[in-house]
Amino acid sequence: MKKIEVLLSSYNGEAYIMEQLNSLISQTHEAWNIRLRDDGSSDRTLEVVEARQTEFSEHIVWEKGANIGVIPSFFELIRQADESADYFSFCDQDDVCLPRKMERAIQSLDTVDPGIPAMVFTSTQLADNDLNLLGLWPDKPLKSPSFYNALVQNIAVGATVTFNRAALQLIRRRMPHMSHVLMHDWWFYLCVSAFGEVLYDPEPSILYRQHGGNAVGGEVSKIAKLKKKWASFRKHRGTHKLVAQAREFHRLYAGELYDAEKLGQLEAFIEPRTTVMQRIRYLKHSKLYRQSKLENLLFRVLVLIGYI
Repeated sequence: MKKIEVLLSSYNGEAYIMEQLNSLISQTHEAWNIRLRDDGSSDRTLEVVEARQTEFSEHIVWEKGANIGVIPSFFELIRQADESADYFSFCDQDDVCLPRKMERAIQSLDTVDPGIPAMVFTSTQLADNDLNLLGLWPDKPLKSPSFYNALVQNIAVGATVTFNRAALQLIRRRMPHMSHVLMHDWWFYLCVSAFGEVLYDPEPSILYRQHGGNAVGGEVSKIAKLKKKWASFRKHRGTHKLVAQAREFHRLYAGELYDAEKLGQLEAFIEPRTTVMQRIRYLKHSKLYRQSKLENLLFRVLVLIGYI
């Protein structure tokens, strides 16, 4: 039976982590273990985990680490992951995994040659703090997942992502500088889409709890979605973080990216554009895209005015 290692980073999660642990115990797939790194919690998170130690026995390995932040914490888990597992799954402390999450992920990834980096992600079932259902998020991608999308947009919700050993090895052999990574799940989407296969399963795999303290959260209404996307662009105004992440990818992987079209689009994206004419010329030849027409229009406007 294929084995999944769950990579769970916790931080002050005593209110929610018990429900998450219960959801892992209730999985229809039975061959799994948890690798938990606590990111310097000041509450009773680890006491809750310790209370379940006997029940989990060999299924859990955990450590209390320094508070380094969500992105470095997940990359530390990636460093520590046990390569004897077949698949690996990101997990957040405050969500609830639906019973067939592991089973369906394995079914998807088993369709890919194990030597090819591969990941699968799903939609989520949004829920409020008490797990009352709110709706599905995000919408099904209008366009296929690809490297040209991953350079400018992340569509893979991290807590739904499961990946194979080849993807783990791809990331581990060239670990990025954390300051250039927008989010661990986005980095996986970028790297795996460059060298392997990104799969999408429309069936939700988690209850994605919305409680105001999420590192990243979902939205149901179109107006809320647009406000969130605009706020994200404004947050990174003048910092060119999309380009910085792409440059970090180029630094690490350009020598291995033998697809000339992908390499050309990457290098065009990271090239400086100091004048309006340079930006117009770039947009004329760019194949990069976001998932909706409105988002694409916003992306092009932001390139023209020098945001990106």
